[in-house]
Amino acid sequence: MLKSLSIENIAVIEKATIDFEGGFNVLTGETGAGKSIIIDSINMILGERSSRDLIRRGADKAKVVALFDKIGQGALDAISQAGFDPSGFIDECLIQRTISIDGKSVCKINGMPITAAMLRKIAVNLINIHGQHDNQVLFDSSTHCGFIDAMAGISDELNTYRDEFTKLKKVRRKLIALKEEAEAKEESEELWRFQIEELTQADLKIGEREQLTKRKNAILNSEKIASALDNAYNCINGNEAAGVQGTFSLMADALNRLEGIQPYFGEIQDFLVQFRENLYSLGELKNDLTDFLAQVDYNPEELEEIEERLDFIYRLSLKYGDTEEEMLEYLSKIESELQKLESSDELINQVTDEYNNLLEKCVAMAEDISAKRKKAADDFSKNVENELVFMNMPSVHFSVSFEKGNLSSNGFDIVEFLISTNVGDKLKPISKIASGGELSRIMLAVKNVLSKNDSIDTLIFDEIDTGVSGNAAIKIAMKLKEVSAFRQVICVTHLPQIASFASSHYLIEKTSDDEGTYTTVKQLNPEDREKELARMVYGGEITSAQLKTAAEMLEFAKTH
Repeated sequence: MLKSLSIENIAVIEKATIDFEGGFNVLTGETGAGKSIIIDSINMILGERSSRDLIRRGADKAKVVALFDKIGQGALDAISQAGFDPSGFIDECLIQRTISIDGKSVCKINGMPITAAMLRKIAVNLINIHGQHDNQVLFDSSTHCGFIDAMAGISDELNTYRDEFTKLKKVRRKLIALKEEAEAKEESEELWRFQIEELTQADLKIGEREQLTKRKNAILNSEKIASALDNAYNCINGNEAAGVQGTFSLMADALNRLEGIQPYFGEIQDFLVQFRENLYSLGELKNDLTDFLAQVDYNPEELEEIEERLDFIYRLSLKYGDTEEEMLEYLSKIESELQKLESSDELINQVTDEYNNLLEKCVAMAEDISAKRKKAADDFSKNVENELVFMNMPSVHFSVSFEKGNLSSNGFDIVEFLISTNVGDKLKPISKIASGGELSRIMLAVKNVLSKNDSIDTLIFDEIDTGVSGNAAIKIAMKLKEVSAFRQVICVTHLPQIASFASSHYLIEKTSDDEGTYTTVKQLNPEDREKELARMVYGGEITSAQLKTAAEMLEFAKTH
């Protein structure tokens, strides 16, 4: 439970400490005294979003510290999931949060840093706050199923179902994508087959266009090539018909003459070796030129074939890529796409089977959850009715309506609370029937019914008494006192009937001086309680008769 709350520089509270007791605690005070600041401070240490606007004027930071003892198992499990050793939190849990004027927020738990998100997951197991705005939740039928789930205690079943439903949605998206992809590709299938046939028959070779272009240029310049080769050959070999000796025959004659002097001039021996090698090389060049001349055998048909092939490759390049590499890559790509298309039916069938199996599983789980909800709803309706009858709504009839909707992450149940407050009236949605005071009692009844099913030790009610007065207020007070027998209850109230039933009463007062405005919180003794109850009933200056009435209220509360 919440043992102590320390507040520093929050709005008009400069510094205040509240030591709460077990049982039924109430906070009272004049309007504007700062009761809502207490709730804002508690929300801070629960990890809720907080604004630097809460920082007291003139201060550079605000701090709230809350001490909890007798930590429940739910909170200990959340602490463990956050990465902390729960054994160090069994006796006490100290939560501290500081907000700086620059907007930075620091959270600590038992002195160790923790994120606000992690803190929220832990704090939801420590405190449950019900405020005026929560009454409006009853107007939103989409929230009603959550109350029934809490009553049924099926969080584990829901989590397992939602995991499977998430898988179902993922497989469904995959199946839709596969079908859409297959439909889109089917439109391209005929074109792909034509393109594959065209490119396959083209029998493209990488570098082919370059080679063909070179060959074409050679044919176009064949006369020039032949003339140059022939001239070079004649220079080396000579022209017998023209009576011209070539370089080869001249060098051969020179070699013959030089060899003739070798016996007399031995120094020429190395030179002759080099000369013979050069003459041999020249002979090789003459043979090469002979081979080249043999290759210069072009005809117009070959040129025509080359030009047709180049033109064909050019036309292909306009459709499939600038180079042979790009065109062959495109061929490989569409062959792969066609292969995928041909195997897509098999894949679609496999994914369809997977989807149908998951769907069948989810439907079975949803039906099981629905059955548990309906069983819990019967008990829930009876218990809420009994609570409301006790709180001065004797003719009330409360029921839970179930309709079957589309399968969703919540199953397929559409749940709505129906109520009639007068004998003979038909059951209708709460939003069309309940007044403000009735909403407060209905929500308190729901909270009371559900509180027996959870492990949260502290329940906070922020002005639960909105729209309630008279005997109905007494019944609400009696119910809050009843709940406090097994839970710590903290209630912010304006009604003396409710305040009189508390086991601990705290007064929130606001004072002002030349330096500023200050709010203080103090626990009232019996005498001060009588004064505060008298103020709440009558206002203004307190008389002895009013104090007597307040004393009677306190005595009545003790015996009921």
